[in-house]
Amino acid sequence: MRRTPVGLFALALASFALGLAEFVIAGLLPDVADDLSVSEGSVGILVTAYAAGIIVGALALTIALSRIPPKSALVWLGVVFAVGNLLCAVGPDFAVVLVGRILAGATNGAFLGTGIVVAVSLVDARSQGRAIAVMLGGLTSANVLGVPLGTVLGQHFGWRVVFGVIVAIAVVATLAILAVVPHVASAPTSSLADLRHLLNRQALLSMGVATLGFGGMFGAFTYVALTLTKVSGYSEGAVPWLLVLFGVGLVVGNVLGGRWVDRALDATVMLALAGLLAVQIIFGLLAGHPVVAGIALGLMGMFGFAAAPGYQHRVMRHAHAAGAIASGAPIAAVNLGNALGAWLGGLLITSGLGYTSPVWMGAVATVLALSLLAVAVRSARSR
Repeated sequence: MRRTPVGLFALALASFALGLAEFVIAGLLPDVADDLSVSEGSVGILVTAYAAGIIVGALALTIALSRIPPKSALVWLGVVFAVGNLLCAVGPDFAVVLVGRILAGATNGAFLGTGIVVAVSLVDARSQGRAIAVMLGGLTSANVLGVPLGTVLGQHFGWRVVFGVIVAIAVVATLAILAVVPHVASAPTSSLADLRHLLNRQALLSMGVATLGFGGMFGAFTYVALTLTKVSGYSEGAVPWLLVLFGVGLVVGNVLGGRWVDRALDATVMLALAGLLAVQIIFGLLAGHPVVAGIALGLMGMFGFAAAPGYQHRVMRHAHAAGAIASGAPIAAVNLGNALGAWLGGLLITSGLGYTSPVWMGAVATVLALSLLAVAVRSARSR
């Protein structure tokens, strides 16, 4: 049995802090709005700004940092991420907190892109998918443990305390990276000109699959609290604990996907998407049954995230000539999917199509993702 390099656990701790900063804000928005004297509609910009920062950081900042050693880049990104969250913790007004969210989001995208390059360099070629899954395990753990606990902590001691905790975790993770992550060979230096390497057919199709697959899952998940309370009949107090089921599903799916993707990349992604589609259809049809809705929520997380290591691996395989951009591009793609899925889901609800409409929108996106993947696999075989 191959031992997991200790450096991967330092990277996973850092990704836990990244995931906590990204997702915990959703449960704290009402408190943030009250404290900063802004409307709940306006405070949602803090979520959008973070996602936009991830997309920009995953591409532009990854390119800029490709000129320095990867370990040094991770340490500097960890420092800036801590500073961004410190601004959120102590910012006196909405503008300062917004700047903090943009800073933290930009470093999030670049850190994941650079961190994945480091993660795969710590293992042999047969274990690269598993290494990606170990690092991304921090994100899934943040959903299982961090978000519910962070929400409770914010409700009792204030939302700023939560961001103080994120700063502390970020500092510990950065010191751990400094101590235990070895210096690895730099990926080929990237520039804006290297974006052309993402324009090959397989890389573009892979990013399309990632955008639609993740957008379908998180578009449904963004409004799942409304589905659970308005359709399934759960109380608002039960929702945080039901979301733990989703988080557990993410962890299980990430582990399984990371193991299987090294054996059969395309088959793993295809089976995961097919499972996600089946769950979304069942959820949409039977959301009024509380037990079925709870089980479907967990399975949606499992199948949705089982494909995640495959998205990353497939883009990196077909766009390796792009250097560091190849690791940042799929991160930008999935966050574009998250933003589009949440936006479209909100439009459907606002249009009066019901609280299960985001689930059906997710199912349509998953069908499109499966179709693109089938085209990609057929094209690769013909070549």
